[in-house]
Amino acid sequence: MIKMEFRTLGKTGIKVSAISLGTWQVGGKWGAAFNEKNADEILNKAVDSGINFIDTADVYSDGESEKAVGKLVKSRKEKIYVATKCGRQIQPHVNAGYNVDVLRKFVENSLTNMGLETIDLIQLHCPPTEVYYRPEIFALFDTLKQEGKIQHLGVSVEKVEEALKAMEYDNVTTVQIIFNMFRQRPSQLFFNEAKKKNVGIIVRVPLASGLLTGKFSAATSFTEGDHRQFNRHGEAFDKGETFSGIDYNTGIAAVEELKKIFPGQDNLAPIALKWILQFDAVSCIIPGASNNNQVDSNLSAFNMPDFTATQLQAVQEVYEKFIKPSVHHLW
Repeated sequence: MIKMEFRTLGKTGIKVSAISLGTWQVGGKWGAAFNEKNADEILNKAVDSGINFIDTADVYSDGESEKAVGKLVKSRKEKIYVATKCGRQIQPHVNAGYNVDVLRKFVENSLTNMGLETIDLIQLHCPPTEVYYRPEIFALFDTLKQEGKIQHLGVSVEKVEEALKAMEYDNVTTVQIIFNMFRQRPSQLFFNEAKKKNVGIIVRVPLASGLLTGKFSAATSFTEGDHRQFNRHGEAFDKGETFSGIDYNTGIAAVEELKKIFPGQDNLAPIALKWILQFDAVSCIIPGASNNNQVDSNLSAFNMPDFTATQLQAVQEVYEKFIKPSVHHLW
């Protein structure tokens, strides 16, 4: 039996499940066609398990993810908090494409997609760095809040520097950022500043695109439509989103060292999530799931014993040796 842990999502005041659900690939595996039945099963499984916070985006499966989340919310009696994102539909995805009319339309489209009257948390979806220096973009969301279309504003960022800049706006209540055993830089200055400003931290890509499950090898192949195949060098979007920006074979070597620290664990995913949970600045983690077993795997992190000092030190040494020299400074 899993005992769900809840944490406060910064100054929103919302109590959210510490392990929640991200829906980038909720309709099935990356690269596959969206499967509405599969999405429905995973979303309901998550709520049945005690998850009350779902993160989606208008660009996930061309709006199908939002529609599935909206259907879930309307079908359940439990209070489910919905976070979605806007901005990535802008093509080319550059600063000049960002204006208040375009973003307003995206928010209104998301409300239509989900069939909801208000969005609990709307997030700018990894905008170009220049956007963080444009107060009028952030002011729009105060207007949308007054209109009742949104409840809170957050940002999803690629870089620590962007997170720090975003938090200068008082209406930014949350920051979504990549953080895991292979992406440790956020735990330094950013976590401290977020705590000072009472900004909620939502952790995405906690398993480094599956690397930290320990189930991949140098011989593992990915389908043509899977970003783990086509975006290893940032061909489609920021390469930090894929395997946390780590060279794949280097990542495999590092995982083999992690397995030595936790012998007998075929699935490292709960261990990787437990490692993140030890940071009290983190409000929630949003691992994805492409089937119900992965939901169970993610939540089993709550049943993992606390790390020993020896284990924590060993994990740190793996990071220092394999990961830090090539990626720490980049994000």
